[in-house]
Amino acid sequence: MSSFQTPIGMRSSTMLETSCGYLLQELQMIWDEVGEDQFDREKVLLELEQECLEVYRKKVDGANVSRARLHQELAEAEAEFTHLLLSLGERSLPGRPEKMTGTLKEQLDSITPALREMRLRKEERVKQFRSVQGQILKISAEIGGQSECDDSSPVVIVNENDLSLNKLEEYQNELQRLHSEKNERLQRVGKYIDTVHKLSATLGMDASTIITKIHPSLDDPFGRSKNISDSILEKLKCTVESLKDEKQQRLEKLHNLGKALTNLWDLMDSPYGDRRLFSHVIRLLSVSSTEISEPGSLAVDIIEQAEAEVRRLDQLKASKMKELFIKKQKDLEDICNKSHMEIPSRSEMEKIINLINSGEIDHANLLASMDEQIFRAKEEAYSRKTIMEKVEKWMLACDEERWLEEYSMDQSRYSVSRGAHKNLRRAERARIAVNKIPALVELLLEKTKNWEAERSKVFLYDEVPLLAMLEEYNAMRQEKEEEKRRLREKKKVQTQVIIQPDNFYGPRPSTSSRRLSNASINGGYSNAIASNRRISLGIQQLESNIINSATQGISIMKEGRKSPGQTIALRHNLVSHVRDETASVVSTFSGPISP
Repeated sequence: MSSFQTPIGMRSSTMLETSCGYLLQELQMIWDEVGEDQFDREKVLLELEQECLEVYRKKVDGANVSRARLHQELAEAEAEFTHLLLSLGERSLPGRPEKMTGTLKEQLDSITPALREMRLRKEERVKQFRSVQGQILKISAEIGGQSECDDSSPVVIVNENDLSLNKLEEYQNELQRLHSEKNERLQRVGKYIDTVHKLSATLGMDASTIITKIHPSLDDPFGRSKNISDSILEKLKCTVESLKDEKQQRLEKLHNLGKALTNLWDLMDSPYGDRRLFSHVIRLLSVSSTEISEPGSLAVDIIEQAEAEVRRLDQLKASKMKELFIKKQKDLEDICNKSHMEIPSRSEMEKIINLINSGEIDHANLLASMDEQIFRAKEEAYSRKTIMEKVEKWMLACDEERWLEEYSMDQSRYSVSRGAHKNLRRAERARIAVNKIPALVELLLEKTKNWEAERSKVFLYDEVPLLAMLEEYNAMRQEKEEEKRRLREKKKVQTQVIIQPDNFYGPRPSTSSRRLSNASINGGYSNAIASNRRISLGIQQLESNIINSATQGISIMKEGRKSPGQTIALRHNLVSHVRDETASVVSTFSGPISP
């Protein structure tokens, strides 16, 4: 028992001691309860001790083997680390102590990260050497014009015994020099190829065919390296110069064709649709050879189309003169009609057409003369623009005045019905417009007189003097106002007669206290009211007739063209009509009114 308890007492772990002591106590209790013999007890304890010694012996042997393996790994690691330092050209690794202390595992753990770091450095250094040397071989082949013969990656052999930074720097310097030379050559080749593409596109040629003839690698769709040798650069230079010469020759030819087209178009007044087809040719007239870069602008088919158009226009020039003249004549008439100006005499135009048919007139001078007339017509139309806008406003205001008079005669205008509120709003706007008519007419008179004074000619509106129209309208409006004033005075007199019954029934007896009955009084006043209503209706009807007559006259002037004599006759007819209407109304309501 004591021999077994001795190793237990040597243990430092409190938990282990507690566990073993507890188990021995439990075994002792079991033996006491069973009554186990002392000899058997000693035997069991001895067996336990032997088993424990065997376990310890196995653990010790395993520890010896592990220690030997650690010694070997540590020696191999130190040897490999030293070799890596020498091959990379480095003396030591920063952060690693010169002497290693501590246990074997601690020493191995301390050298393992450094060794791993050195291995990574070696791998990275080898990759750098392989990359640099491979690029050097490849670029050298490209400069020598051998890249198209072998597109496979070059076989690079790296000397792993000399991976120092000095050696790598030597390779990098060589690679940098080759890169600079290659880039310079590629820039020259790329510039030449880009110039060939632009010139070919402008001339309508196939750039790929031209470049492929120089060397297939210059237009390789698979992205293989271009041949940048000296001979290829010289061929590209000659090709660019020949394309520039061809471009200049085609441009000069198109300049001549464009001038010819412009002259023919101007002479025959060709429509925009025909000119638009060759607008690209006309744009080239004002540009030089270096400014042209639009694809296809100097293609052979463009030149052929322009030549064919020039030939066609030359054949049509004689037959189109009459049509051109008639078209310009129509343009001139449209300008005159739009501004209500006087149109040139048709007899003169017919004479010119006869001269065209007989070929006795110069076509260019004829069209220039028509253009001059059109220009003068546009200029005069522009000078009349302000007055014409006022005339339109005046005529619209007269239309509103007529509508307002018709609306005022409608007895149901204040009734509640659909659309009544819209008519009320329109009537309000119409009253505002009608109130502006006198000022508008005065402004028109002033502007028209000023225009005639500046131009020393009469301002005609559809061949009728505008001043005569305005003065006639003012005269009719004054007559209307005069007739309205006389009717108001007549109405006032008749109203005074109605409200003075003594004048109708004689003097009232002074001794009589008899009063008129309510029925008599009410009847008298109701008759008076009815009479006043009839008079008001008559006045409204008269005003409406006068306004309708005036606006009808303006409408006739707007729709048809009348001579000044016809306009004066129209004015007398309107005045006579106004007087007849006034006499009719006065005769209707001038009789005696019974109570």
